[in-house]
Amino acid sequence: MYSKQRALAQYKKISTESAIEGSSPHRLIQLLMAAGIERMAQAKKAHENNNVEQKGILLGKAISIVGGLQCSLDKARGSEVASNLDKLYDYMQRRLLQANLKNDMQMVEEVSALLAQIKSSWDAIDPAA
Repeated sequence: MYSKQRALAQYKKISTESAIEGSSPHRLIQLLMAAGIERMAQAKKAHENNNVEQKGILLGKAISIVGGLQCSLDKARGSEVASNLDKLYDYMQRRLLQANLKNDMQMVEEVSALLAQIKSSWDAIDPAA
């Protein structure tokens, strides 16, 4: 028999794979940003539930996502904007690491707000332009 949790997890996996497959680079960045914000929200929830292990795992995933965003920067074409984002992504990763070590969810909220602001600007870009 299927468990409801396993079925839901498989649905999410397939849904995510479908969203990624055939997506433009612009859309992939949007998905990464949304996933980072979601992992931080999940980490805060795990913290509220005193689930230290899950909080750490989720913050680790958020750090990896921000690192992926940083690695995807085209510094040759992006000039000053890419350089500034590179520095901001580095700051965000360090803050998330500190947040995990110090158990400080205000730092997580700070990084989540920064990433949401970047995502909002990214969402406003017309990829066809």
